[in-house]
Amino acid sequence: MMNFLVQIVVWLNAAANIVGGALLAPIEILPGWLSATLVACVTGVLLLLIFKYTSNQRAIKQVRADIKANMLALKLFKESASVALEAQGRILVGAFWLLIYALVPILVMMVPVLLILGQLGLWYQARPLHQGEEALVKLKLGGGSDASLPDVRLVSTDALSVETGPVRVPSKREVWWNIKAQMNGYHHLSFQVGDQTCEKELAVGDGFMRVSMQRPGRQWSDLLMHPSEKPFDPESAVQSIEIIYPSRASWTSGTDSWVIYWFVASMVAALIVRRPLNVNV
Repeated sequence: MMNFLVQIVVWLNAAANIVGGALLAPIEILPGWLSATLVACVTGVLLLLIFKYTSNQRAIKQVRADIKANMLALKLFKESASVALEAQGRILVGAFWLLIYALVPILVMMVPVLLILGQLGLWYQARPLHQGEEALVKLKLGGGSDASLPDVRLVSTDALSVETGPVRVPSKREVWWNIKAQMNGYHHLSFQVGDQTCEKELAVGDGFMRVSMQRPGRQWSDLLMHPSEKPFDPESAVQSIEIIYPSRASWTSGTDSWVIYWFVASMVAALIVRRPLNVNV
């Protein structure tokens, strides 16, 4: 069952990469604050529309009307303890039902939200290496801790040079290198692991580029966070390859902070267009 769910995530990522690669391409040429704001506003409106058409709008409208009526009763009959307590109880019941009515839309929105965040993370979570800049590369091997490590080699190319490594950590079944970027663009690190060859994408340049920090194994959480590259098969000698890219400094489109900004800006956009779109939440 778990393998089937993982395969579904792989298929969804493949579709999201095609759509995200086309729709998010303008991020490369826009200022970070502008692209982050535009993306948040658009996704906020789209998610609001999903909420509208997957929720019971008539029931939500009725519950909200009951809550308003009981809040008015609190003001008009505040001298009566029994009326006030009854109104407060009905308000709490109404809030409970609003939560119940929101469960189905939330479950429906969960999948597109996770896919959207995975695609946005490729642009905002890290910046590409600059020409002449160094970074660490970690290759994670499969197998038990007592198994011997296979021969592992990273092939140097015109796009990069190997400054240090391989450094082996047998207890964690990891092999590390320190590389230096030599040429702008998208490149591929080529690894020779025993008789197996595998690759990992490397992004070098200025501004915004799609940065795949990790080529993951077949764990659904890693697949959602790193959707760009094809995951390793369970029987592969390599379980993951990660490049430690530099953090991006910005409170709107920087490492980790972009998620907060996206959430706040999308919520604000949804609230602004809620009434024109006639959505009860």
